[in-house]
Amino acid sequence: MSDVIAAVATGWKAAAIGIIRLSGTGAIAVAQKVFLCQNGRALTEIPDRKLVLGYLKDALGRVIDQALVTVSHGPSSYTGEDTVEFQCHGSPAVLAAGLEALFQAGARQAGPGEFTKRAFLNGQMDLSQAEAVVDLIDAETADAAANAAGQLGGAIFRRIDPIYQDLTDIMSHFHAVLDYPDEEIAPFELSQFRSTLLSDARQLADLLSTYRRGQILKSGVKSVILGRPNAGKSSLLNALAGYDRVIVTATAGTTRDTVEEMVKLGETRLRLLDTAGIRDSGDEIEQMGVQRAKNAAKEAELAIFVCDSSQALTQEDQEAIALAQSCPHSIAVLNKMDLPQVLTPSDLPFDMVVCLSAKTGQGLETLEQAITTLFGQDSACDGSILTNTRQAGAIYHALTAIENTLASMDTGMTPDAVLVDVESAMEALGEITGKVMREEITNRIFERFCVGK
Repeated sequence: MSDVIAAVATGWKAAAIGIIRLSGTGAIAVAQKVFLCQNGRALTEIPDRKLVLGYLKDALGRVIDQALVTVSHGPSSYTGEDTVEFQCHGSPAVLAAGLEALFQAGARQAGPGEFTKRAFLNGQMDLSQAEAVVDLIDAETADAAANAAGQLGGAIFRRIDPIYQDLTDIMSHFHAVLDYPDEEIAPFELSQFRSTLLSDARQLADLLSTYRRGQILKSGVKSVILGRPNAGKSSLLNALAGYDRVIVTATAGTTRDTVEEMVKLGETRLRLLDTAGIRDSGDEIEQMGVQRAKNAAKEAELAIFVCDSSQALTQEDQEAIALAQSCPHSIAVLNKMDLPQVLTPSDLPFDMVVCLSAKTGQGLETLEQAITTLFGQDSACDGSILTNTRQAGAIYHALTAIENTLASMDTGMTPDAVLVDVESAMEALGEITGKVMREEITNRIFERFCVGK
């Protein structure tokens, strides 16, 4: 693992700045072969984390860029190893030539996430922090970024580790009494740990309860637009997306399949699905679209029912209303407010009714406010919101094991039988932080990373 790896850390598109990163035993010596400090000093002589101006050379020894270099000696570096970073002008040709020169000098191409994987293996971060790196890179809202930054700072570890230590104390006490019966060790009584286990179970349940909010924060609210044909569903999607994502015509039944678009309203992201208009039709393709609309409603967190406010409600509207109200959350939209009005908010059986015109954009901000009311941030995005599916599964496993432990204590089972579940809880929590490390899990995590991180 100590061989020298190198990669472009900023991508390959032309930009103002491009960064080439190296790490490993001998990284500084490899970098020295391709870089000449303007002050004439060797890279081994420059202070840690100080930018130095110089010249980057290609594999033929030609100067290809005037660049900055910074050296960080291990273990006080991101990876825990000696690392070097070149800040070049962001020409893809310069970055490719510089990287090739490093390969010629003894480095090899870094794999996906290999820098962060080395940081984890060298004890610079736990596994939950490593996963937060990907979430921070992928964050599409300020709230998502703030929560990922909190987890990168160890927020999950700080909630999990005290529970892990509690369970460790229980197991160590039991084995100490078992292995050293002649020593003056306090007798092991399961009952004395009941309050600790109850507290640990509550804390895990509290953390697990944030997962639904975390999925919304990370992936957006799965939403579906429902209504009869020509109510303005596709026009609403286009208005929210900011461009003509869906074809809109006066002909009823234009939309025959589901169309998905990621839309951001304030700090809330909607995975918005436009659907075929709800109606009976002799057209087989359109009926397939209607069935897909119904299936989408079954999976959605939010339904937006759209109706034409210039016309009276029809049986098709009523069917769409019933479908929308089957979702956990629903909002009604009285569309076409630019036309003479027939319907009013009181005509619709929804707690939230928004009046707008998808054609003119009037009232869209009111819809944003309604969405924020339903899904706006109700807790601090400080890393305390659980967003990771793997971690949620492990926490559920640990919580279940602790609950089984308490149930076994109530039935009077012997300590050795009860503590099987304590060991199971420890293993689950250890997989979150990496104290219990399975190679296939670790590899799968770091495969999600881009090369250079």
